[in-house]
Amino acid sequence: MFHLRVSIICLNLWKFVYMTIHIQVEGTTIQTLYTILFVMKHIYRLPILLLSGLFQIQDLPAQDVLQYVDPDIGTAHSRWFFYTPAAVPYGMAKLAPSTNGHYGNPSGWEAVGYDTRHTSIEGFVHFHEWQIGGVNIMPTTGAVQVKPGKLEDPDGGYRSRFNKKNQEAGPGYYKVLLDDYNITAELTATRRAGLHRYTFPESKEAHIILDIGNKQGESGEVTDAGIRMLDETHFEGFVVTYPKYVHLYDPEGKTAMYFYGEISKKPESIGSFTAAGIQQNSSSASGKGAGLFLNYATGRNEKIELKVGLSYTSVANARENFNAEAAGLGFDQAKENAQNLWRRELNKIRVEGKEEADKRKFYTGLFHALLGRGIASDVNGAYPRHQAQVGQLPGRDKNNSPEFINTDAIWGAFWNITQLWALSYPEWYNSYVHTQLQIYKDKGWFGDGIANSEYVSGVGTNFVGLAIAAAYQAGIRDYDVNLAYEAVKANEMNWLGRKAGSGKMDTKAFVQLGYSPHLEEDRTDSTGSRFSASHTLEYSFSAFAAAQMAKALGKENDYRQLIRYADGWKHVFNPENKLMQPKKADGLFIDRFDPYQAWRGFQEGNAIQYSFYVPHNPAGLIKAIGKDAFNARLDSIFQTSQQNGFGGGKVIDAFAGVKSLYNHGNQPCLHISWLFNFSGKPWLTQKWTRAICNEFYGTEPVHGYGYGQDEDQGQLGSWYVLAALGLFDVKGLTDIRPVIQFGSPIFDRADIMLGNKKSLTIETKNNSGKNVYIQSASFNGKPLHNCWLYRDELMKGGKLVFVMGNQPNKSWGIHTPPPSQQ
Repeated sequence: MFHLRVSIICLNLWKFVYMTIHIQVEGTTIQTLYTILFVMKHIYRLPILLLSGLFQIQDLPAQDVLQYVDPDIGTAHSRWFFYTPAAVPYGMAKLAPSTNGHYGNPSGWEAVGYDTRHTSIEGFVHFHEWQIGGVNIMPTTGAVQVKPGKLEDPDGGYRSRFNKKNQEAGPGYYKVLLDDYNITAELTATRRAGLHRYTFPESKEAHIILDIGNKQGESGEVTDAGIRMLDETHFEGFVVTYPKYVHLYDPEGKTAMYFYGEISKKPESIGSFTAAGIQQNSSSASGKGAGLFLNYATGRNEKIELKVGLSYTSVANARENFNAEAAGLGFDQAKENAQNLWRRELNKIRVEGKEEADKRKFYTGLFHALLGRGIASDVNGAYPRHQAQVGQLPGRDKNNSPEFINTDAIWGAFWNITQLWALSYPEWYNSYVHTQLQIYKDKGWFGDGIANSEYVSGVGTNFVGLAIAAAYQAGIRDYDVNLAYEAVKANEMNWLGRKAGSGKMDTKAFVQLGYSPHLEEDRTDSTGSRFSASHTLEYSFSAFAAAQMAKALGKENDYRQLIRYADGWKHVFNPENKLMQPKKADGLFIDRFDPYQAWRGFQEGNAIQYSFYVPHNPAGLIKAIGKDAFNARLDSIFQTSQQNGFGGGKVIDAFAGVKSLYNHGNQPCLHISWLFNFSGKPWLTQKWTRAICNEFYGTEPVHGYGYGQDEDQGQLGSWYVLAALGLFDVKGLTDIRPVIQFGSPIFDRADIMLGNKKSLTIETKNNSGKNVYIQSASFNGKPLHNCWLYRDELMKGGKLVFVMGNQPNKSWGIHTPPPSQQ
């Protein structure tokens, strides 16, 4: 009886602490609560130990989820946003060290910013978004230098060597010792403000360099810049750049960044510089190359702090953001707030398992998923419109209103980030939808990728309509649904006056012919495309999504019109070779066809990879190929691809795998391993998704997401999270009643806070690294005989249990495949 009472007391306290931890108050100190949570969890399991351990519980360790996030994973050849540890989830302020940021990149998209293979740092940059970067700060000692210098000649500029052993990085915080100056630099952030703390040695020549007017990362050349001291400790300024992709896809656009900052110590003197040179005793600078240097005499271990408010709309709003988020905020408190916010968001999905490496992959992937995009709206609801105009978000409520966000293309994100959003982070899916609807209202078309409202897609297919239709089907509907449907339909069917940056420039040909005709020239226009076959497949999928939204809204005529285009894939399916093959306007397949050839008819891939790109109708594709042939071909592809790490082997390049049989390092292939659920062999989905998690994903700076692959703003990390949970939808939630297919859950237990505030527990019995196959499953105590479940059932919450084994159970999950067409 005593044990029963103790158990009841512990259970109630466990529930109380669990609920307390999930109170969503930014900045709440919760480390003590995590300690209590850990203790009570184990007391509840072993109540008999209560008395003996009552006076020792304060010594038990707390499981802090931040320990499993390693921002250094995958930092070889990583993209501009990727290594930005001093940030909060989806923050505007993304502070990070830069090793080669000033180099820029000629094509506009290459890896640049921080590379683990480099050994010197050229400063700490505030803005890190797709096509956006700027405002670099660097502390130094010795003679003043105002150029960053080159990687091969660190002494030729203000950059400093550093040792990785003296570097600390985690969610919300970064620290490093700059060897050349013996300065310790620390960074943290709020949503819209960056905070620095520099610990100087004793020096009569200490400096802080504010390098404002030079290119950073993907942002392109600076066209204008200005900075000035307002008084002894405050400064403000702006930077305007012309990124490569703005030049290509929205040539009248521009990208502007604004800042307002405060320094904790008055400088002894101030100088300025521009591209023309240095000017002593000057407190302002303007034009290309603009910047200031602040001179100090410092004592041993003297600390100087900076706080910088940011905005994309105006200096005044940068100041308002600063006052709202950073005024009166000390560095240590800001760091604690940032880390607690990360704990809150990462702990929405808690996993338990025996392998520490799996936890590191999981939480680092989730970290990148919650880091990849960033808010562009201010605390007062102002947001950047086209050509540096300022818009105002309607109905602004600072507590829960949607934000306007900057984003890379959503190409392929329906197989990763949007499903993760819909599972546990619907507020960000909602912000994405609101952002795109605002773009539609402002500019007349969706923008697949956007940088401060400028079109920067680069992919040219524009899956925004599909993503919004899927949000609707997933129950995310806090927006003008009629406007959303109008925009979704227009994205599929309209071409008159279409902007190049909005993509789908071959819509006219697709609507008239049902497919996009092949062009040998490297262009896409009303007559077809160089990427004709992949466009046809993609447009077929997005037409299906739009059709399902039309049907859900009772628009039967629109549904019948749109659903016809969902069969566009059949036009480019060659029944002789059972492959997708580009077709010309005269209806003939192209000659000199090489299934391994990338970039001819297929964007960032080849015919072998894209021949499985009918996610909206797997049953139709399986029938066209033949079930046995389909399974044999796909299984053989994975057996061969495993030898190359399911990508481009150990080649460090974003496109290393585009000519391979399967390329997990790029979006077009991300659903393929899940297709066995539709073809009667779900155990092969279990086998290969687990193998990809184990082998493509790593825990090293070079081998993180493949070897130097293209981790597009958290998409590959999101895929790992979904696959590790064993939950995925090939159709990207586009069905009227979406389903979730099962894979091979990696962890012994996962506790998920669903987006509807209910909870889902996934438990695996007899789980191990070798036991990758599902033997049986149940949901809330009822046996599951299918390898899938309707999503609305799953979102009711409860317990999903899998019994695992080391051999396939070939009689489980095969009788009723997931619905193919609805």
